Amino acid sequence: MSDNPVNTNSPGRPKDMAKRQAILEAAKNLFLSNGYANTSMDAVALEAGVSKLTVYSHFNDKETLFTAAVVAKCEEQLPVMYFELPAGMPVEAVLLNIARGFHRLINSEESVNLHRLMMTTGNQDVKLSQIFFEAGPMRMLQGMERLLGKIDQSGALSIDKPFRAAEHFFCLLKGTANFCLLYGCGGQLSEAAAEEHVREVVGLFMRAYRP
Repeated sequence: MSDNPVNTNSPGRPKDMAKRQAILEAAKNLFLSNGYANTSMDAVALEAGVSKLTVYSHFNDKETLFTAAVVAKCEEQLPVMYFELPAGMPVEAVLLNIARGFHRLINSEESVNLHRLMMTTGNQDVKLSQIFFEAGPMRMLQGMERLLGKIDQSGALSIDKPFRAAEHFFCLLKGTANFCLLYGCGGQLSEAAAEEHVREVVGLFMRAYRP
């Protein structure tokens, strides 16, 4: 069978979220083990234990499914609500929550393997690289940009270029340890070392943008 989308515009019961989650998990596993090009919608359906029609009822095509899988992985560690500025919560606490979530995300086995996959296939499929970048890194940068703009307006920090500041924040968090994981020449940091790194980055960021 081909990976052409199936028309799913007819009315029906609300989509089964358990099946949707199973499809996302299957897609994530297959994309990481087989690569994007070698993963078909048929294979995802078989892995998830659903019909191909069910897969298409949730995701129009393979690109949409890949995008959703990347977004779902990011949201596991960094839900959208992390990029809010709750009334009464210190800015440092908000930044620490984001920093911890991002640090866990980028150093997870799935994330490391996905980045290795993109480095391997990126030059062969620029469109796929763009899909990944927009669904993962760019989505987080934009969320952080909006948050930092609110923090600037609150007066807690002085951030005249929120997007650039977001880039600095996430790049500082990646650190040397993440490069070592990607290259296969280092292991996971201990919880204590990870927390120390996160706190140092947030402290440095706060000092850099303090009014």
